[in-house]
Parts: sequence; C-alpha cells; structure tokens
Amino acid sequence: MAELASVGLTAVASRRHGERRPDRAAITVYRAFWLGLSLSVVIGVAGLLMLWPLFQLMATPSEVTVQGSSYLAVYLAGAPIVFTYFVMEAAFRSAGDTRTPLVLLAVSLGLNTVLDPLLILGIGPFPRLGIQGAALATLVTRAAGCLVGYRWLVQRGLVKRAMPSLRPILQMAWIGLPVAAGGALFSFVYIVLTRFTSKFGTAALAALGVGHKVESLSYMACIGFGLAAATAVGQNLGAGSKERAVASGRVATMYAAALTGLAGLAFLLVPEHLMSVFSSDPEVIAAGTSYLRIVAVAQVFMALEIVLQMSMEGAGYSLVPWIPSSILTLLRLPLAPLLSRSMGLAGIWWTISGTGVARGIAAAWIWRRGRWMDRTI
Repeated sequence: MAELASVGLTAVASRRHGERRPDRAAITVYRAFWLGLSLSVVIGVAGLLMLWPLFQLMATPSEVTVQGSSYLAVYLAGAPIVFTYFVMEAAFRSAGDTRTPLVLLAVSLGLNTVLDPLLILGIGPFPRLGIQGAALATLVTRAAGCLVGYRWLVQRGLVKRAMPSLRPILQMAWIGLPVAAGGALFSFVYIVLTRFTSKFGTAALAALGVGHKVESLSYMACIGFGLAAATAVGQNLGAGSKERAVASGRVATMYAAALTGLAGLAFLLVPEHLMSVFSSDPEVIAAGTSYLRIVAVAQVFMALEIVLQMSMEGAGYSLVPWIPSSILTLLRLPLAPLLSRSMGLAGIWWTISGTGVARGIAAAWIWRRGRWMDRTI
C-alpha cells in the first residue's frame, strides 16, 4: 500500500523533470508526502484492528499467531514512518538519483543489524523486547533515514512546500492505486496460500517462508532495475523521446533477466545449500528444495513481469498491466487446492511457478502493444 504514493510520485515527478520543470516536480514531492501520511494512518489503524482475524484466516499455529501479531502491532503503529520512507526514496529516484536512497538504506540496514540483537535480547541498558524489538529497530532506523533524507531533499531543492491541492494528489493516487491494489491482492492470496500450505505441517509452512526469502534475491534485482527503468521511462517521455523510453525498459529487462536466470540456475543446482542458510531442519530443507527447483523456471519471467510493469508505471500506465496480473494471481486460489490433492505440496509450488510464468508473458505482451507510450500526465 505504501507503493501507491511512491509509484504515483515517480510517474508524475519524473515526467516533470523530463520536461525541465523541477519546481513542479518539487511541489509534487511535497504533496506525495501528504498522500503517504494520510494513507499510513488509514492502513495502520485498519491493520491493527484486523490483526487477529488475519492470523485466524491463515490458520497459523498459536505460537506463530502470538509472535506474529506482536511484531505487526509495533510495525503497523509505525506505518507513517514506513510510508514516508517510500515517498522519500521515490523523490530522489524521480530526479534520477538512485545512489542517495541506496546510501540511506545501507546505513539504515547497518544500524538495524546492530540494534536488532540489542532490543530483542535486552543487551546492556536496552530492554528485552523479543520479537517486538525487531519491529522497533526497523522503525527507529527508518525514521532516522527519513529525517536525514528529507533534509537532503530540502537542501537540493527536490521538495517545495505548497498547499496540498486535492486534484494532483488524487492524480498520483489514481496512478498508484492499481499497483497498491495488486500488492494488497498478492498479500491476501499469499495469506490464503499459507492456510493451504499449513495443512501439510509446520515444516511446509516454514519452507514457503524461507523459499520466498531465497527467491527475494531475484525479486530485489528486478525491483532495482524496475525502479531505474520507471524513472528513465518517465523522464524520456517528458522530454518527448519515446524511442529512448522503449530502450530504457528493454535494456533494464535484459539485465534483470540475466541475473534472474543465474538465480534460477542456482535454484536448480544447489537448492539444498541455499535452504540450509536459513534452516537446519531436514524436513524444511526437503520441502524448500522442492519449492526452489519448481520456481526456478519462473525467475526469468519474474524479470519480464516486474521490470516491464514498473517501466509502464513510470509512464503512468498502471491500470491495464494490473488486470491480467491480478487475474492470474487470483487463479492461485482455486489451482492450489486442486493441484495439491493430486500432487501434494508440490501442487502448491507448481501453482506459484506456473502463474508467475503466465504473468511475465502477459506483461511482455502489453509492453509490446506500446499503448503506454501515449499516456499523458
């Protein structure tokens, strides 16, 4: 949901920068902060009210429910920090600066790594907070990153105070809404898939979580190239160069596909070693190995889906790509229980992999049609 404000900001502000109108881009950034903060309050309160029903829907073991809800309660209470951080990063990227967000994130993660054990275990003068300490450490370090990042934005003239006009804020929200809806839908489907997976035992449930962490190697590579492509597409369209916009998306996709291809090869060849980094349980490693081998084929298609879709979002063309992606994501709900009856746990893995391949093909087809190039903001 935090992506709603950041995606809308990237599309609009990068277009303004491409048009050589930095003052308008700076005002857009300020309004995006208002949008992000407003959304964070709504999402934070709604999330806190729905904590227990969400875990009941997932049918998680009681210990997981207690630990998970205690973590999320702290995290959701700090939702304004999370949403503001997303907007701050997008403000730098829309101006073509991807290094500053990287520096801020690297420092934030470094501090988080130090603060985590202090707050979780209660080392020295710090209180012993358990799993809640992990959430608090994340929020504290992200808050520090937000303060430093906002100060740098002001110093560089990338944010400019203005009256929070409703129409441009709604325009950003409309661009980002399909992305946010798609993310929320994916999260909901993942919750239901967790329920299906939990029927095969705790080891299967752990394998799904660990498998997603390992797969995040591919995902983050795609996100990185997608963010760069979104900015480049928006700026080039703002400058009136459709050819360079197309080239930006194509080159970013090629780089991401190369990296995800290598990741997929690793999933096929050494899945046990990758799983053993996160768990020593033989059952978890066995189930996770099956997961990685099955989703290996989907890694390159992940690059097609994420990078091309984010490229089109940079043009402000977010609704059309969202439709087939959401339909294919929803198909996981009937397919997972259907295939798991005949194939067992592997049926759920094949559902995730097969729909991932289909989403990549759909994104490539929409990109090739080229209608995103004519989107005006």
